[in-house]
Amino acid sequence: MSGRQARGRRVTSVAALVAAALTASLAAGCTSGPGDDGRGRTRSPDMSAGQASVLAVKIDNVRAARPQTGLNAADVVYVEQVEGGLSRLMAVYASRLPKSVGPVRSARESDLELLAQFDRPTLAFSGAQSKLLPLIDKASLRARPPGTASGAYVRDPDRRSPHNLYVRPDRLMPAAPGADALTTGFRFGAAPDGGRATASETVRYPAARYTFTWSPDRGRWLVGMDGRAAATTDGGRMAAATVVVQEVKVRPSAYRDFLGNNTPFTETVGSGKARVLRDGRAYDVRWKRPKATDGTTFTTKDGDPVKFRRGQVWVLFTKAS
Repeated sequence: MSGRQARGRRVTSVAALVAAALTASLAAGCTSGPGDDGRGRTRSPDMSAGQASVLAVKIDNVRAARPQTGLNAADVVYVEQVEGGLSRLMAVYASRLPKSVGPVRSARESDLELLAQFDRPTLAFSGAQSKLLPLIDKASLRARPPGTASGAYVRDPDRRSPHNLYVRPDRLMPAAPGADALTTGFRFGAAPDGGRATASETVRYPAARYTFTWSPDRGRWLVGMDGRAAATTDGGRMAAATVVVQEVKVRPSAYRDFLGNNTPFTETVGSGKARVLRDGRAYDVRWKRPKATDGTTFTTKDGDPVKFRRGQVWVLFTKAS
């Protein structure tokens, strides 16, 4: 079977699972529970009052999890280091919601600080360490792991567990909240002066590697992962309008995985150096986020705001040297 046929089979499989879950839900009468709107969609009181925020999904990124689904619809894709030097993605959706996103994986302590910039975001994740769950419960977000929303999660039988869990965003929120919910601090507009011509940029983690290659024809940075072109099952090649390589403090946390590896904590509050890629050029800038409820600002050495190209933004958190 060719790679294209295999990807097509996966898309068909996930779509079939989604349809089967919906049919089963309707046949069962969609029994309502606390916070359920009667159609199997969990809603919080503030959502029903018209206040909507972004959807954030934790996405697996080891080789067995690729190609992913639904990433091209994200407004922002964050990359953070996890155990063993590997990386994991957090995709943030505001402008539109794809039909399916995944594979979905577990949350980390760093996610809580990162998500505090949004107004009660919805977080889709597969679970978390038992010691972390109380912190998630106290955080100002809507935690939506499996079991909290009827028919929201399905598994693809053509993939091995745990790399086969997918979420249906329309089962978690009634509609995309719109770009105004993106309280990231990012600014968009004309490119700043200066910069240096850059055809390709590689970002390395201890056990993961990302490459962004400028495509003048598409006006985007084509994404590569671990030496291979990165694509999705439903949207083709991954491509970013703007890429941010943000140097942060990465320190050990109080948590470990089941193998005993320490979970890194990525500090996204503070200030430091960053590199912004847009329009085939690289800009050395400064970033600043005074507190967790603030977005992040990026400025030139003269203090002028750095504007991003409109479209999907990738932010890669790397350990400051």
